[in-house]
Amino acid sequence: QVQVVESGGGLVQAGGSLRLSCAADGDISRFNTMGWFRQAPGKKRELVASITSGGNTNYADSVKGRFTISRDNAKNTMTLQMNSLKPEDTAKYYCNEGHARDGIDYWGKGTQVTVST
Repeated sequence: QVQVVESGGGLVQAGGSLRLSCAADGDISRFNTMGWFRQAPGKKRELVASITSGGNTNYADSVKGRFTISRDNAKNTMTLQMNSLKPEDTAKYYCNEGHARDGIDYWGKGTQVTVST
């Protein structure tokens, strides 16, 4: 199976920006849709942004206009540019195939994003 490593998280003040990166050890072009997910303590993991192999994107309403997802199939990488961060964006962020499921599919360790007030 393809394994991923997420990086780029950190502590930032509200209104700040972070860029998350996802590196895969295999060919991500096999996955038509890739996505960034996040999970806050006590909450279910949610899809925040997705992108197809052709570059079509979709965003959760809560992040539209603030987050930008991109992928580079040749480099097997994916990024999430996060601007105008809000405290409610605080969560551990994961990259995966766009239809990955909790408790069933493989998940990496994620990268923690903490937004302070």
